[in-house]
Amino acid sequence: MGARALLLLLAAPALVCAATPREPRIVSINPCLDAVLVRVADPAQIASISAYSQDARSSSIPLALARRYPANAGTAEEVVALRPDLVVAGGHVAPATVAALKRLRVPLAQFAVPTTVEESVAQVRDLAARVGHPARGVALAARIEAAARQVRLMPVPALIFGAGGLVPGAGTLPDDLLTRAGFRNASAGYGLARWDVLPLEHLIAAPPRALFSVAAAEGGGERAEHHPALRRLAPRLTTVPFPARLMNCGGPTIVEAMALLRTARARFGEGR
Repeated sequence: MGARALLLLLAAPALVCAATPREPRIVSINPCLDAVLVRVADPAQIASISAYSQDARSSSIPLALARRYPANAGTAEEVVALRPDLVVAGGHVAPATVAALKRLRVPLAQFAVPTTVEESVAQVRDLAARVGHPARGVALAARIEAAARQVRLMPVPALIFGAGGLVPGAGTLPDDLLTRAGFRNASAGYGLARWDVLPLEHLIAAPPRALFSVAAAEGGGERAEHHPALRRLAPRLTTVPFPARLMNCGGPTIVEAMALLRTARARFGEGR
């Protein structure tokens, strides 16, 4: 074998390695994006996830899964120390973190809170492509779209009633999910804005047919769950436990939320 042929043979593995790009190392500082990331990225790619994902009150993924990864509080010092290739975040990031990432030329991908299933699906595909696994994003998006397919039923008036009486109104993702499941978000009838607080007295005075209650799901002892007047509405008002995490995020959370909503809608049959 000639010297030139031997040199090419020895260099071949290095050439193959050079032709195969390294998968990006990701840091997420948003719990809703964590829920997508753990499903579309390889575990070895995930350098850290949001500390909120390791808190049962705010996590959108199983705690056992969340605890496999280091957690961060989203500070500039933490993120920079992890030396990521990409940081994924929500729409609001601390200026110090943004400045530090710019200084080190680390890309920052920010995702706004989705207001529709379509927006959430687009974000899933985008994030999956950014971490190098677009096919996984396509597959997850297809699951979400199938779960959220619109049903054709007479809409039943309903509310999602969160902590402190917080209600998602028109123009929110929960509103879109209610509609797709065969409900009509009753928030507009109370004059509520996109995200607004509904006083208990107003709820009692004009209850919807279905109340998706965070307190009922999480045993928070919220006054609405124990008010005698609300309990007396039971024949006219169906209360359904609704975990807060299903109200906060899109992505794969949509699949679980839609299953809960469709099961609840089946109680009312075809009509009102």
